[in-house]
Amino acid sequence: MIELKNMDQFDRMRTAGRIVAEVLEIMKEVIKPGVTTKELDHLAEEHIRKCGAIPAFKGYNGFPATICTSVNEEVVHGIPSLRALKNGDIISIDCGALFDGYYGDSAITLPVGQISSNDAKLMAVCEESLKRGIAQAWKENRLFDISHAVQTCVEENGMSVVRDYVGHGIGRKMHEDPQIPNFGKPGRGPRLEVGMALAIEPMVNLGGYQVETLEDKWTVVTKDRRASAHFEHTVAIMENGPVILTRI
Repeated sequence: MIELKNMDQFDRMRTAGRIVAEVLEIMKEVIKPGVTTKELDHLAEEHIRKCGAIPAFKGYNGFPATICTSVNEEVVHGIPSLRALKNGDIISIDCGALFDGYYGDSAITLPVGQISSNDAKLMAVCEESLKRGIAQAWKENRLFDISHAVQTCVEENGMSVVRDYVGHGIGRKMHEDPQIPNFGKPGRGPRLEVGMALAIEPMVNLGGYQVETLEDKWTVVTKDRRASAHFEHTVAIMENGPVILTRI
């Protein structure tokens, strides 16, 4: 069942979202060759707790860290470790925070030093597909209008959207109804209503859309081992259109 939120609930989600956005801004400042993903995780947890919030991912279904750090061909759910980032890597960082009973969730893909033109285009296309998806998050539209906008943007650039993982509703729980695929035909799915909160998150691959999970049972990688990017925002559907809650 899709739970509609009121303005008080959205205000609390906005605070959670701002904290997540601040973490991602910190990541932009510190990511460089030689930094370990474990160091990034420590900085993220430190900031979230300093803000009076709780790391949403840590312990969620047994996940051991505050952020997901997915490098190059890793799509989502990469576990922070002593791995040092190298010049030319790209890294997707997914972060969630719980504040006053409500969640914020956002992701970004960042370059490490000088990256290839293909990876730069991948990141740009993924981010643009998120913007186009959000632009469809208006009341009276259908859920799959979002999905179709993402898919069209990605495929017109010769890339593919991951089909095994989807966006989701969000609020008092990290994952709520509805699920939000990044592909589909427009005009289908539930009608969007004022009060919905959606975590829209395209996962885009340079190659094929097929993925698999590594032996750690968390890290999802592209089957062809080509690069992947991930961008996400928590979005509130308001009377006058979509409002991004995961911004500073």
